[in-house]
Amino acid sequence: MAEAALYQDGTMIDWTPTAAVAAGEVIQLKDGRAAFAPTAIAAGVLGSVQVKGIAKVAKVITQTMLVSNQVFWDTSASTCNLLHGGSSDFYLGTVVEDAAYTGTTVKVNLNEKPKYTLALSDGFWAVPIPAITANPQGMMFAHGNGVSMVFDTAAEAEKFDALSTNAVATSTPGILQARVCINLNGDASAFDFNVGLANESHATNADTITSSLFLHTDGGSLNLNFESDNATAEVAAEDSTIDAVVGTPFLVTWDLRSWSDIKVYVNGLRVCDGTTGTARTFTLAGVAGPLKLLAHMEKTADDSPGNFTVMDLGFTTFDV
Repeated sequence: MAEAALYQDGTMIDWTPTAAVAAGEVIQLKDGRAAFAPTAIAAGVLGSVQVKGIAKVAKVITQTMLVSNQVFWDTSASTCNLLHGGSSDFYLGTVVEDAAYTGTTVKVNLNEKPKYTLALSDGFWAVPIPAITANPQGMMFAHGNGVSMVFDTAAEAEKFDALSTNAVATSTPGILQARVCINLNGDASAFDFNVGLANESHATNADTITSSLFLHTDGGSLNLNFESDNATAEVAAEDSTIDAVVGTPFLVTWDLRSWSDIKVYVNGLRVCDGTTGTARTFTLAGVAGPLKLLAHMEKTADDSPGNFTVMDLGFTTFDV
């Protein structure tokens, strides 16, 4: 007897619902995957649901969704969302085609994660500078495609960083995204956090890095600021007018299909465009490369704490 034989190709699978399911209804299977029913299935009747492939699904009308963004299904609103908003939400897949802010549908590769060209999970370089007092509480640790950084309250300079091992050549079209949660903000101007792209890290001050594209926060403020730096054109940190909320994850997406006109989105809303925040043209045109992913948290000799989680940080490149 053969040890195995093909039962289904896995694109569609058998499923028997306990309650009737309408045609096109999105559901979550017992193994956690998303699925939808191409045709209606009556309660208690064996049917088939789709778990792989490109699906055109309803989306929230207050978010721009870009190719390679991850989306979640909001069961209460029956739309997909860039944010995991509640206990009943679940992962849906990866966006395969841009969808406008007010658009009602988006094309999603079901149950797939983005194929990052640069990812923290592929390895990163770090030179931590923790406090040296007795029994320091500061720490940094990696998880999945992210990293968590925690300062203690010692009145000493500290720095944690994660610089990706792999790099990308300048002017390579792509989408950069960072999913971040501020668990405990720094309590003074001595504290800074940056995440994005850079050609290097720095022992004490990320502002001195010569080539970078950052989300930047200053301790004591939850303002989300954005900046770009290169040898020919520096765009100083600009307040997006969007504030983070402690304990609530947020998503930043940078559209680098043009390195001379980089667009920035927070939770799917375009920022620093003259409508949400002052108009700024972020640019890495002519930047010295290659560039790497960087998460960088620092403080000077102050007792400022700080606890930040970079849940996901990756850059997807593609031909356009």
